[in-house]
Amino acid sequence: MLAKFFPFLLWFKDYNGEKLRTDFLAGITVAMVLIPQSMAYAQLAGLKPYFGLYAAFLPPMVASLFGSSRQLATGPVAVVSLMSAASLEPLATAGGPQFIAYSVLLALTVGCFQLFLGVFKLGLVVNLLSHPVVNGFTNAAAIIIASSQFSKLFGVYVDKAPHHYQTIIEVCKSALHYTHLPTLAMGVFSIAIMVTLKRVNPKIPNVLVAVVVTTIISFVFKFNNDSKVGIENIVSPQVISTIESFNNDVLKIENLGVDRAELNTRLKAITEESKHAKHAFPSMEELEIKHQLALIQADIDKTSEEAHVKREDLRNVHFAMAKDTSENPVFYTPETLPADMKTDGRTWRIKVGNGVLAPESINMIGAGAVVGSIPKGLKLALPKPPENSSYLAAFLQLLPFAVIISLLGFMEAIAIAKAMAAKTGQKLDPNQELIGQGLANIIGSFGQSYAVSGSFSRSAVNLQANAVSGVSSVVTSLMVGLTLLFFTPLLYHLPQAVLASVIMMAVIGLINTSGFVHAWKAKRSDGIISVITFVCTLYFAPHLEEGIMVGVVLTFIVFIYKNLRPRVALLSKSQDQSLRSASKHGLRQCDHIAVVRFDGALIFTNATYLEDKVLEYIAEKPDLKHVLIEASGINDVDASGEEALAILIQSLRASGRDISFSGVKEEVIEVFKRTHLMDKLGEENIFANGEQALVAIYKKIHDKGECSGCPLSKYMPIMASAN
Repeated sequence: MLAKFFPFLLWFKDYNGEKLRTDFLAGITVAMVLIPQSMAYAQLAGLKPYFGLYAAFLPPMVASLFGSSRQLATGPVAVVSLMSAASLEPLATAGGPQFIAYSVLLALTVGCFQLFLGVFKLGLVVNLLSHPVVNGFTNAAAIIIASSQFSKLFGVYVDKAPHHYQTIIEVCKSALHYTHLPTLAMGVFSIAIMVTLKRVNPKIPNVLVAVVVTTIISFVFKFNNDSKVGIENIVSPQVISTIESFNNDVLKIENLGVDRAELNTRLKAITEESKHAKHAFPSMEELEIKHQLALIQADIDKTSEEAHVKREDLRNVHFAMAKDTSENPVFYTPETLPADMKTDGRTWRIKVGNGVLAPESINMIGAGAVVGSIPKGLKLALPKPPENSSYLAAFLQLLPFAVIISLLGFMEAIAIAKAMAAKTGQKLDPNQELIGQGLANIIGSFGQSYAVSGSFSRSAVNLQANAVSGVSSVVTSLMVGLTLLFFTPLLYHLPQAVLASVIMMAVIGLINTSGFVHAWKAKRSDGIISVITFVCTLYFAPHLEEGIMVGVVLTFIVFIYKNLRPRVALLSKSQDQSLRSASKHGLRQCDHIAVVRFDGALIFTNATYLEDKVLEYIAEKPDLKHVLIEASGINDVDASGEEALAILIQSLRASGRDISFSGVKEEVIEVFKRTHLMDKLGEENIFANGEQALVAIYKKIHDKGECSGCPLSKYMPIMASAN
């Protein structure tokens, strides 16, 4: 009973010092991969890199303690990180306080949903996402993730467009206009290190080596050389004017946002009063507030577009710094640079985000971007709802996104866990794994973690390191905790381009074009659904949930269509004495006996379909005397199906024809008995298999002299001797 609630107690059965040493080394090895990966994935989730370390601290330990897999490595992963950012971008500005609050609450919501599924043993709900849909989505997500890192790899900055492909087009334009070659070189160099080491020896922590080497190079050669200056140090009246205008736009948007929040609060109060008063129509005050909100939103949209244009203009300005003004640097545009002035040889740009550019401290970028300062210490606190929102309102707002992320994350985790269990022989419990993943997200949210899941690459590292229990994951969490407490200054000079390359290398394994071919070969409809999901996910990005929903809807449409029109075939004897589809194999049919096979459940969606097909066969064969329903494919019959069979039996017998069943499953027989359909049909018309049924039916019709030369007797010795 204790082990049921605390599955980690089973780890210590036959546990010894040798196993502890193996787990300890495996935990350290995984941590070496996890620390740089988690920082990279945090940026993919729209957060600062150090939030990846928060997500890598508690979740791995909790998931291993309460999950069923002993080698599954939980933490930040690419697809869930991307889904988290895509879900929250419409709600708040990436990286801002509101966005952080939403990210942490989303992890809590995901965890609650996963825990609910696990406790009530609803793990099978993941089957709502079929393999073709997941394959199409995963391939598209891999491309989206990899391409989203282009801006960091080329050292350019652009605003995000409504669609991901539009953003990538803007990145390419900016890259043509300006590519920071040292940044590109650093990214390519780190990729070369990872690829080379992986080929030389897969056991070498290639990600860690790439991070250490590039961080040292960054520190020694001053890869990052930002400078903060006052606006008076920029020699360009036009740029100064654009900065001031941009700041005015940002402040205007902030003020309009405050007004909008106040009006929404008033509107909510008035709406509640109207509900209690049971007014049939909205009040004039309510209509006036809605009108004001519409005007404010229009003003925000217009101002945001103007700010976007000015932001892009500022990013595209290249500055030169006078060589002899390092103490008090002065920056010139090409138009204002004196002809005889010597420069430092660098190209400088203004770092422009979504906030106000402080006139006294404008950040000038003179080289590559690095991770920068990381707060020391562990962040343990109760997740807080965003401003002007309650826990319940935020929970309900995030629940639709949480459901999709929960299912996708768990599918990834359970697939990895099953693959490892097949190698280790360990017993796996999907519902217990859901509990572990759910608790990892819930408890992780108290440590400022965003949504996490099982990682394929780190689980593989854990398995290769011969980890025998979840102690390795506990060690991994402790290593991340020590890093947060003592070693964060060492990560200051880590280039952003290297984190981008880490992500790009990690998602290469997600691209699986053979999955499309496999789905197509299995069933054309599956192949088509997979391709459509892939295309729609790419098109709708960053709204990835829309691509998934298209795939899910198509899957259900195909499923419903198959249930509305299940396969019904006329059978005849083949040379190997088996009953096969007459049309598919070109077999001659008997004019007096129809052997009809029905594949699928006979339920309300298709209850009349069997009757329609039988009547269609009778119309084609007016001499038909007997219908044999080969029912081995019928695995379920509901009230509508039973009623349809009763009508079919009555109709056939009223027309002077008879009907029999063969291969009827026990569950269906029970339905026949409970509904007294067996009394109408007669037990003598139920046969164990098609052979017995055809012998009896053939003999009955042959005795009347109406079936000489029947193709059903050609390969039936019993029938031939009867002739």
